[in-house]
Amino acid sequence: MPAGQYAVFGSGPLLVRGIIESANDLDVICRNPAWDRACQLGTLVNLDDEDIQIVSTHDGAITFGRSWGYGSFDLDHLIATAEIIAGLPFVQMEHVMEYKRVARRPKDLAHLDLIERHDEDAVRRLSSGT
Repeated sequence: MPAGQYAVFGSGPLLVRGIIESANDLDVICRNPAWDRACQLGTLVNLDDEDIQIVSTHDGAITFGRSWGYGSFDLDHLIATAEIIAGLPFVQMEHVMEYKRVARRPKDLAHLDLIERHDEDAVRRLSSGT
């Protein structure tokens, strides 16, 4: 994928930070030319319920999108401000949390709880010097 044109979204930023242990799939937001590349890699799927198109690869394990089904987000901003971790761009946690608050699916609420507990643990470690 072309650098600066995509970022890992959804549960991926939680996974890379150790907040969750596994994820069902990897969601990637992209803009052209990353979208064009994604279209070459997988199958274009219309999600009529959410009125969006995605590209699905590896039997649904990786999903690329130019928009997302919940909320209204500036994908250019999410991609431009992504954090590079292990050589890959990940959407910043504040944006992931905002998305999960809007989506409010059971897994999103569980993830928000895990993020909160993870942050509390980090604060405790910092204040105890460990």
